Amino acid sequence: MKRSIFILLLVICHSLCGFSQTHTSGIELLKKTVIGGEGGWDYVSVSSEDRRLYVSHNNQVEVLNADTHEKIGVIPNTKGVHGICAIQSLGKGFITNGKANNVTVFDIKTLQPLAQIATDEDPDALLYDPFTNRVFIFNNDAKSITVIDALSNKVIKTFNAGGNPEAGVTDGAGTIYVNLEDANEIVVFDSKTLVIKKRFKLSPGEEPTGLAYDKQTHRLFSTCRKSQLMMVMDADDGNVVARLPIGKLTDGAIFDAQSKLVACSNGEGTITIVKELAPDKFEVVDTIVTARGAKTLAFDSKTEHLYTVTAQLGDTPAPTAANPKPRPAIIPGTFMLLEYGKKL
Repeated sequence: MKRSIFILLLVICHSLCGFSQTHTSGIELLKKTVIGGEGGWDYVSVSSEDRRLYVSHNNQVEVLNADTHEKIGVIPNTKGVHGICAIQSLGKGFITNGKANNVTVFDIKTLQPLAQIATDEDPDALLYDPFTNRVFIFNNDAKSITVIDALSNKVIKTFNAGGNPEAGVTDGAGTIYVNLEDANEIVVFDSKTLVIKKRFKLSPGEEPTGLAYDKQTHRLFSTCRKSQLMMVMDADDGNVVARLPIGKLTDGAIFDAQSKLVACSNGEGTITIVKELAPDKFEVVDTIVTARGAKTLAFDSKTEHLYTVTAQLGDTPAPTAANPKPRPAIIPGTFMLLEYGKKL
């Protein structure tokens, strides 16, 4: 009798283990490419139309083929580069230079600079809004947003956001949503009038960084670094509909409308994958191991692949008065691109 019960328990355990294994995304590492060089990094972006990757790297942008990872060229003199967006319809792109307090406009075919536009202090993330043909620059340290006419390269306005702006998204119909990292909220404003319409509190989410959006269900996905939570909110009224555990040191988030998956990259060396089962029902379905320092994320809508960048890291120096939050040393020559997706 005891033996029968033991065998039955083994069968149940095996069955449950098999069931748990089916709750995975199927996403895995497809390709790793060492780019080399020295210095830090921030955002990586992908242009699905012309198959190009734009990778921030120290004081330049590495431009690679999205499929082969072959280097196409370099955009130099982008001091403290953070974000890059390429606009196919206009034939140009925009780069935020955090240490130069300006934006570089470049030709997407030749990679040559077209203009430099002054911003407030520490331009970080950026967002192109096709509804208004405007580029929104999020000046983190200055707590402001600089709005640029993408056609003329002229600054329309710089206004106070009420906190340190991080990532932003557009609904494509006149509304912009931006994480405010220190205020633990999302500021909502009109992309034409630039009037702030609402502020959504993210509590218990703290230090929001990555932000993604589902246009169909009007859901915002804000990944919060300090609280290690993904806060899912109704984009219309700011109500929190779900909160999900994520990894440490998150800094990027994307939403795949085809698979209904949300992914957030965590600097600890993981990507958290969340499945949208219904507008108010979500679950973590996978945690993908990446590499330490891989904190930002780009999504290729054509292949449904994810890209992140990092390097081999050494020891972290002791904190000082001048540098109270030191980062780990970067081992020269190890800067790399990692591509994830489902194997065909």
